[in-house]
Amino acid sequence: MRTVEQAVLVTGGTRGIGAGIARGFLRAGARVLVCGRTEPAELPSAAGRTAVFARADIRDQQQAAGIVQQAVELFGRLDVAVSNAGGSPYAAAATASPRFHAKVIELNLVAPLHLAQAANAVMQDQGGGSIIMVGSVSGSRPSPGTAAYGAAKAGLHHLATSLAIEWGPAVRINCVVPGFVATEAVAEQYGDPRTVAAVAATVPLGRLATPDDVAQACLFLASPGAAYVSGTCLTVHGGGEPPAFLSTGVGAG
Repeated sequence: MRTVEQAVLVTGGTRGIGAGIARGFLRAGARVLVCGRTEPAELPSAAGRTAVFARADIRDQQQAAGIVQQAVELFGRLDVAVSNAGGSPYAAAATASPRFHAKVIELNLVAPLHLAQAANAVMQDQGGGSIIMVGSVSGSRPSPGTAAYGAAKAGLHHLATSLAIEWGPAVRINCVVPGFVATEAVAEQYGDPRTVAAVAATVPLGRLATPDDVAQACLFLASPGAAYVSGTCLTVHGGGEPPAFLSTGVGAG
């Protein structure tokens, strides 16, 4: 999908899925601003283009609004805002602190709402735009060990459907829902390559997703090809997770 000269903002766009999304838009001809709390050693680049970096903690509403304004000042407009920043370390729900749970929900649900509000204000004034939220399959199936994260992602999926009604027809809001993605975080979580391979073997397509797989979904949702797509969740999980009963050898009946 070509997105020539689109002005794009990607939060958490300096590593992992976010950097892959940034590279995808750069490759398609867009101008890209990425933000994060720490400037990376190397910025996402592709096709002779390099993303611009701005420091921001989007959990802070003023900083979320500020990064949107920086994009407008840099590019003259904002066509696409990708709310990718998120995540959570493992923590048993029974013993995790209230502050931990609040911070996880703040990063994965409240911060995307702050960013979306600021982006919508700009896009309504300029006559249109696309907001894409990066969810997770953890929001649509049990998420033991990351319960607050899964609950926040479920809320994010619902948020996209509600905002699509409130902010249409000028602004389209959608959610990309990745499954397991081969990033630095997955390597850190599973460590042993054999374990990663075992996880990949459970996926019907036989591999983990790549950041570029997620980027391609975002490019579609930002493109004219998705002009009538709003308020939906596009799942990118390679066929999903087979039902547990299949491992028993019992058929579906």
